[in-house]
Amino acid sequence: MAIRINRVYTRTGDKGMTHLVGGAEVRKDAARVEAYGTVDELNSVLGLARVFNEERIVADSAAPTRAQAAAAARELEDVLMRLQNELFDLGSELATPAGSEYPGMYRMGEEQVTALERLIDRCQEDLEPLKSFVLPGGGRVGATLHQARTVCRRAEREVLRLASVEEVGAGPIKYLNRLSDLLFVLARWIARQSGAPEYLWERGLHLGSAPDEGGAGASHEEASRGR
Repeated sequence: MAIRINRVYTRTGDKGMTHLVGGAEVRKDAARVEAYGTVDELNSVLGLARVFNEERIVADSAAPTRAQAAAAARELEDVLMRLQNELFDLGSELATPAGSEYPGMYRMGEEQVTALERLIDRCQEDLEPLKSFVLPGGGRVGATLHQARTVCRRAEREVLRLASVEEVGAGPIKYLNRLSDLLFVLARWIARQSGAPEYLWERGLHLGSAPDEGGAGASHEEASRGR
């Protein structure tokens, strides 16, 4: 499909309104706009991760001893490029209210979710089991993927909020839920492949607290990852 954009500004949103796919006019803080806007924010964070990852590809490719790291970075580039395109498609789906569907409209489904699960499983094969909770970090690429994970969780919450007031298919929520898991795994995977150290949680650091036996810490880890 040919796309042509001649003007960046139209002044049509100066009063806080915007148009959805199909022409319906809504406020810019409407639940649907918040949902696809947060997906767009997530896409932007992944774009930043790609920029940092491309820098790693160039640097690692120039060093013979970094061939494995360069190969991993190139593999990650392929993954992030696909995810960015899928998120753009997802944003289009979320911008289309019930009754405005059109022939050939993209819908997120089980095929995309299964692909994320397969990638998670494959990356996990290269990772050691966690012996402590992971703090966001792990080099510039890893840290940015952790940031993307948190934005993804917020996007999931926004879509869930939308689903409570308007019709939304099961695909978007399920996809975002699985994508946040993938971003967590990818952050750890690229840190390991590039040799970047991960930051590990030390409960009560500087407070003199003894580590717990999994109770509060485990609950917080589950909550922070939003599983």
